[in-house]
Amino acid sequence: MAPTATRDHRPSGNPAAPRPGRSRIGAIFRHDVLASLVVFLVAVPLSLGIALASGAPIAAGLIAAIVGGVVAGATGGSPFQVSGPAAGLTVIMAETIDQFGWGVTCLITVIAGAVQIALGMSRVATAALAISPAIVHGMLAGIGVTIVLSQLHVVLGGSPQSSALANITDLPGQLIGHHDTAVMLGVGTIAILLLWPRVPPALRHVPGPLVAVAVVTLVAVVTSADVSRVDLGDEVLTIGLVPELPEGNWAAVLMAAVTVAVIASVESLLSAVAVDRLHTGPRARLNKELVGQGLANMTSGALGGLPVTGVIVRSSANVRAGARTRASAILHGVWVLLFVALLAGLLEQIPLAVLAGLLVHVGASLIAPDHIRTVRAHGDLSIYVVTLAGVVMLDLLNGVLIGVGLSLLLMLHRRVKSLIHAEDCGDGSWRVSVDGALTALSVPRLSRVLGAVPAECAVTIELVVDYLDHAAFEYLSAWKHGHERTGGQVEVIEVGHEWFGHRSTAPHSETKRRLPFLGLLAPWSYWRKTEQGEAWAADRMGVPRTASRLDTLVIACDDAPVVPNLRPAGEQGGIVTVRTSGNTVPRTRNGASGSTIALIEYAVRVLGVREVVVCGHSGCDAVPGGPDDRTPTLDGVHPTTPADRAALCNVLQQIDHVVRNPVVAAAVGAGRLHVCGMYVDGSRVYRADATGEFALVAGTAARAN
Repeated sequence: MAPTATRDHRPSGNPAAPRPGRSRIGAIFRHDVLASLVVFLVAVPLSLGIALASGAPIAAGLIAAIVGGVVAGATGGSPFQVSGPAAGLTVIMAETIDQFGWGVTCLITVIAGAVQIALGMSRVATAALAISPAIVHGMLAGIGVTIVLSQLHVVLGGSPQSSALANITDLPGQLIGHHDTAVMLGVGTIAILLLWPRVPPALRHVPGPLVAVAVVTLVAVVTSADVSRVDLGDEVLTIGLVPELPEGNWAAVLMAAVTVAVIASVESLLSAVAVDRLHTGPRARLNKELVGQGLANMTSGALGGLPVTGVIVRSSANVRAGARTRASAILHGVWVLLFVALLAGLLEQIPLAVLAGLLVHVGASLIAPDHIRTVRAHGDLSIYVVTLAGVVMLDLLNGVLIGVGLSLLLMLHRRVKSLIHAEDCGDGSWRVSVDGALTALSVPRLSRVLGAVPAECAVTIELVVDYLDHAAFEYLSAWKHGHERTGGQVEVIEVGHEWFGHRSTAPHSETKRRLPFLGLLAPWSYWRKTEQGEAWAADRMGVPRTASRLDTLVIACDDAPVVPNLRPAGEQGGIVTVRTSGNTVPRTRNGASGSTIALIEYAVRVLGVREVVVCGHSGCDAVPGGPDDRTPTLDGVHPTTPADRAALCNVLQQIDHVVRNPVVAAAVGAGRLHVCGMYVDGSRVYRADATGEFALVAGTAARAN
């Protein structure tokens, strides 16, 4: 890996990184000032629209934009992230304002900021990333649907109802009712926003929301349209403490504050991670970012502003505009402040119908088809749909909680699911294969399958299991002894860790000691450089201590029934396994994917592995479907299911990604390294030959060491 001193931290597309001193100041003026102006032009109309959708004073959106830019920009841990009021909180803020009033809502925002600071200082920010992306996308889509349903009424000349269901019920009447000038302004705004991505690229540098709002507002002013307009009030920049203490029901106030804090934190952290993928500069420090967001929310709430979060729309505009430092985010807040102070009269010319049209477009954009395709490819579409429906039909908090509950149930189901199959071999013997985790929940299915096996026959039970619990072991052991008492023969073959064998012969303490635990994630340097580490690694990998040198790196799927001690090349050295979703090897270091590349380069350059193996498996849910005409074969036979065909193609694709790495390519060219592919189908192990076809490994399907 390249030394830190030579790493390029420039955002993508920027010609040169700023240097210390005058060069750095000059770069700020050349790049960050321009980027901040672009973000400012995006932020003003969106902030006004979000305040309108939340039912807050219009000025509250501008205050949040100013504070988000200056405070979060100066103190946060994501240099290129731009913060401000976000569409993701509009639904919950509308409910909070309706329940508590504006003054108490400002207090709730202050408390939420304090909660965020506490979370950031306790260093638990990354825990928010454990939430399934399907829940996050479903939540945002539900918010988008709710915004569209409410703001369509405003565009059509009416008023939004108190709930999404009421908005749905009243929408037909609104569509056939009387429409006035406001409708044309709102529809015109939506039309410009839809057509703007199709204009020549040179014009697209101007933000679409700014163009739509400016053009339609100009039309309204020229025609003297009699419509409701933005009202900032006479004291928009008056500095004072707005929060009010509630008259009672502190429990509900605290619950609302925690809800705002959690949702704002998740949205900000996910936005920071997404922004990291857009540039090659310094990575976000998530705990520091959470503290910065908390400080901004305490300040915004105290001054009468909406809650602040990191906003991916403004942040991506910031990176694309060429921002170099956090000065861009800070300056954008300064421009909003100056604009409100000097040109508030221009803002008060904007019709509310124009902002409603802008919000309809923003809400619709939260329902992203790409997100739907992604969660569907990973088998999480049900989580997405349930979360979306819960947010729309109930409320945001309950919708998210329902999504989390379903996610946990699916995770449990996938962890305990086992594929059990029995077949008659035709020579009087039977073969029973078990894939996955064999637990008590699988015993009924196992009982039905083994019950169909005739008495007095020879049975081979192939266990390719991640875990075998006590109940499953007891049943399998009892059936084995019972079948043998009736004259049959039973052989249990375990691919990988010998769960059944250890439980049959080892004392309880010894069995417990040999189970894997999180210590498997200890650094490779610890394994290599200390005698204790070498011995520990040898024990856990099943490698003799005299031959514990690491010869093979296996890249396997997260949920594959493939075990780390599978010995693809038949070497006598040790093996290290890197598990990624779909045994994927990224092509670039952007974002979290860089860690996988770093591991591969470390194994090749420092540990001196002789072979890198990309190992796929049947039944893989992490690989989306692909073309069938180029699918390789398994001993001349094509896989029967689209998922297996895609998984087989994926192995060859990831091999190509591996060999394109410069460190790997150099080692292969020098003859020090061999890269190959493998595929596990039940107990059968196939190895790719020089033509890219897969042949069954001679002798035995897999060997436990």
